[in-house]
Amino acid sequence: MNYRDKLLPIERLPEWRARVRAAGRILVVTNGCFDLLHLGHVTYLEAARNLGDSLLVGVNSDTSVRALKGAARPLNPEHDRAGVVAGLQSVDAVCVFGDSDALGFLSLAQPDIYAKGGDYTVKTINQAERQYVERLGGRVVVLGGVPGKSTTALLHRLGRPA
Repeated sequence: MNYRDKLLPIERLPEWRARVRAAGRILVVTNGCFDLLHLGHVTYLEAARNLGDSLLVGVNSDTSVRALKGAARPLNPEHDRAGVVAGLQSVDAVCVFGDSDALGFLSLAQPDIYAKGGDYTVKTINQAERQYVERLGGRVVVLGGVPGKSTTALLHRLGRPA
C-alpha cells in the first residue's frame, strides 16, 4: 500500500471510522507529535496496533506542536511527520489535527482503545480524553516505552533544545 493512501483528512475521519466499524474491526487510536521518528515510536506504534485490528494515528499540527513544545518545534512540518508515520506497516491511517489536546480528534475517531505511550500513566494523561473514551465504552491502555529512546534524548545528543 502507498503511504499516501493512509493520509486521512480530518473531515473524512467520520466516514472512515464508519467503514472500520461496519467491518467489525477493533480500532486503536493514538496521537502525538512524532517529530523525529525513532525506535521508541516504532515499538510503541507496533504495540498499539497489536491491541486491535486497525491503528489510527493522530499527528499534532505544527501550530499545536509549537503550543506544546515551544517555538523551536516541530523540526519537521506536519505533512512530513504524517507521511513518515503513514509509511509504517503497523499504521492503517494518519490524520493531522490542530488542537493542543486530542479531544476533538477522539470525538471523530471514537476509538475502541485509546493507547498512550509509557511517558504517561492513566492518572497523568489528559483526563477529559480518558473520560470521553471510557464514556464511549472504550478503554485506555498505557504502553511501556523503550528506555532512552525519545525525541528529547535525541535533541539533547544533537546539542539542540528539546
